[in-house]
Amino acid sequence: MLQEFKKFAMRGNVMDMAVGVVIGAAFGKIVNSFVTDIIMPPIGVMTGGIDFSNLAITLKKATANAEAITLNYGLFINAIVNFIIIAFAIFIVIKQVNRLKKKQEAKPKPPTEEVLLLREIRDSLKK
Repeated sequence: MLQEFKKFAMRGNVMDMAVGVVIGAAFGKIVNSFVTDIIMPPIGVMTGGIDFSNLAITLKKATANAEAITLNYGLFINAIVNFIIIAFAIFIVIKQVNRLKKKQEAKPKPPTEEVLLLREIRDSLKK
């Protein structure tokens, strides 16, 4: 079982996925900062200075022994905005990658050595 796991873990796809997860986490932090620090302040100004991260409904007031229980829907709004921006950014990246792939596929590939050799043989036989 250990050998099988080692074989699975060392396959190229698993390593590529691990790199993708690490880069995705870093990208997520960048987008989160972009949303929190760049996007949300102007939206807050347009909505009259509302800070979405502070929006909450108190379900149970705080007592001496326990903190207040709140429904933080403002944080949920921030998470939705983050998701939309991340999804859009990934869409743009994938769209560009697909466009570049199409360009690569459209380029005529130079003939292989075998094809060139077969052409020479064909031309020799014609003579």
